[in-house]
Amino acid sequence: MSAALAAVLAGVLLVAGGFALGRLTARRGGRDVHDLGTPVERATFRTLHTASLAAPPLRAGLTEDTARRAARRLRSLLGTEALCLTDRTAVLAWDGPGAAHHRDRVMERVAGPLASGRGQSVRVDCADPDCPLRWAVIAPLTGEDGVLGTLVAYGSQESAVLARAATEVARWVSVQLELAELDRSRTRLMEAELRALRAQISPHFIFNSLAAIASFVRTDPERARELLLEFADFTRYSFRRHGDFTQLADELRSIEQYLALAGARFGDRLQVTLQVAPEVLPVTLPFLCLQPLVENAVKHGLEDSRTTCRVTIAARDAGAEAVVTVEDDGVGMDPDVLRAVLSGERPGTSGIGLSNVDERLRQVYGDAYGLVAETAVGAGMKVTVRIPKYRPGVHRGTP
Repeated sequence: MSAALAAVLAGVLLVAGGFALGRLTARRGGRDVHDLGTPVERATFRTLHTASLAAPPLRAGLTEDTARRAARRLRSLLGTEALCLTDRTAVLAWDGPGAAHHRDRVMERVAGPLASGRGQSVRVDCADPDCPLRWAVIAPLTGEDGVLGTLVAYGSQESAVLARAATEVARWVSVQLELAELDRSRTRLMEAELRALRAQISPHFIFNSLAAIASFVRTDPERARELLLEFADFTRYSFRRHGDFTQLADELRSIEQYLALAGARFGDRLQVTLQVAPEVLPVTLPFLCLQPLVENAVKHGLEDSRTTCRVTIAARDAGAEAVVTVEDDGVGMDPDVLRAVLSGERPGTSGIGLSNVDERLRQVYGDAYGLVAETAVGAGMKVTVRIPKYRPGVHRGTP
């Protein structure tokens, strides 16, 4: 099932939910808040509400824990006597009566649908005359890699309505599982890009920093010691293993350490101005998304030029957002070249980490929050980052 189909089905649910909630709001002034009018409207609202409760655990993937939390909602959604969820090898969850009589035979019954990917309805025999379960509808749960498991809905008698309903609910569950896989793929991609960024920055920076520190070992041992401590703190932060996010205060502290090491190398040629509003220091942002911008400014301001370069780093409060700018008055860049760098068309060229940072910002906050860069040949460069102060799923990790 494609991501496009997942988006379409999610959109249908949102439209239907918006309709139901809109009717609820419209009636709130003169009638009871739970009175949605017609029986169809009430049934629609109940269905959407139950589906919304079942979705969050499924969006975490198909496991014993998520299946257990979703099974009760799915059984309520279908209105069936019992419901079972399986993966390809075992029963993950059972909700309703009859587990003692039927659970042991579930995997035997679902073997055919697991192999073929086609649902089926079967009569289930039970020696207990009081057992209400006499019929089962088996619907496969599918994903990009084929059949992931099954949804088994148990009823007291054969029912074409239950068969159709179970099939549709299984399709909806499959969409949630596919979205869960997309989330995991996105997380893996971000982790890979962060590792790539570390690998890209580290050889360039480590070599130059150690060379600068070495130059002070004999002439100024105390400064060499201080720089080594800065170097140790910087690398400890840059190569930490936990947490996709950090606070702006921590990122700026790491930048100060980087600039101290760069200053040891370039001396008075590097002039830095920091303008930071205290209000934005606690803002959470993706880990290592500002330091590459500063390194890029130093590279283009000094390594590609023999003149003095001024780098200005500013962080200001903009209501619901924090706005960070990194500006240099160095050699600048052709705008067409910069566009190629940001689009990934020129990997390994100038623009250290810019495309990586731009992509990670867009993944976390959406396309409206990519890097905004202003530059021209001989006119320096200014890069602006807007960071929402509050965004679901964005929280500081453990360093």
